[in-house]
Amino acid sequence: MSFPFSLEFLATAIGSLPHTDSKCACDLVQNQLRDIPAWPQLPKRDFRESIYAQYSRGFPGVVVEPDRMYVDRTRDLTPELERLYTQYLNSDIDAHSLNGDYAAGFAQFKNLNFGSVRAVKGQVVGPVSWGLVMTDQDRRSILYDEMLADAIPKHLRLQAMWQERELRRLCPETILFVDEPYLASFGSAYVQVSRDQAILMLEEVFAGIRGLKGVHCCGNTDWSLLLSTSVDILNFDAYNFAETLALYPTELRAFLDRGGIIAWGIVPVGDDEQVSRETVDGVTEKLKAAMIHVASKGIPFESLLESALITPACGMGTLSEGGAVRALELLNQVSERMRKDYA
Repeated sequence: MSFPFSLEFLATAIGSLPHTDSKCACDLVQNQLRDIPAWPQLPKRDFRESIYAQYSRGFPGVVVEPDRMYVDRTRDLTPELERLYTQYLNSDIDAHSLNGDYAAGFAQFKNLNFGSVRAVKGQVVGPVSWGLVMTDQDRRSILYDEMLADAIPKHLRLQAMWQERELRRLCPETILFVDEPYLASFGSAYVQVSRDQAILMLEEVFAGIRGLKGVHCCGNTDWSLLLSTSVDILNFDAYNFAETLALYPTELRAFLDRGGIIAWGIVPVGDDEQVSRETVDGVTEKLKAAMIHVASKGIPFESLLESALITPACGMGTLSEGGAVRALELLNQVSERMRKDYA
């Protein structure tokens, strides 16, 4: 695997911002994420911009209300499922576009000029997380409905393909993250999904992505599951869970040997107070310590340096607008420090 640009601890973001004005959000992205800008999701602007509602359009039987979304299984979904499968077989991606009502940040992002960036980044919700959150009218996760579960990755693959096509109009190099927060509960009694099912669903979405494909999980999980897929970039919360990655040295080394990238989510975004009390020195040292710890398990430190991006630990939608600015400023400063220290 070869990449069209040097990684150099470049910074990007997960997706969400706390803004309600899409222009202000995109101005912040353009000012702060100058190498790899990521279009902003704006969940505070509208319920439909939550990552789960955002990718619901076009799924058979879906109903989106101001306080709830669900799949109505009381009606005959056969015609809608047949339409989805036809669109899937024909790669009819225009039927799965991101509507401006559901993604005002993306609509505004597409109007920006990105002449000198290394890549542009987008994101789509992961099939496991979406299938668990999306329920039927009786509040049963559709992931446990065999027919609907098969449709989930096909629907999200078309969403990813459409989004990537639009991003390529801004820059030829693209990164698309598949966000899987619920994989943090993988293996627990709350998530009854087999390893093979999770991998198959992820791979079906990945297969529609031509550029760099990443996975973001903001909690601890079985990292060997994700490392065994064809994913190019593993993004995790290195601020809180750095030691967990070191538990899988064999899988991690194989991932790096095939050219995999680790996106270290090192800037905390729990709340404004947490962001405000952190310093460049403190976060930089925490990142270095995390990398040294992983290297102590037999991973060449040089491989970690050569394969590193950095991000916030998770989305910034829960922060204030000022908190998001502070987090991105800190992210850029840590990026610059790491490049200086390991030039």
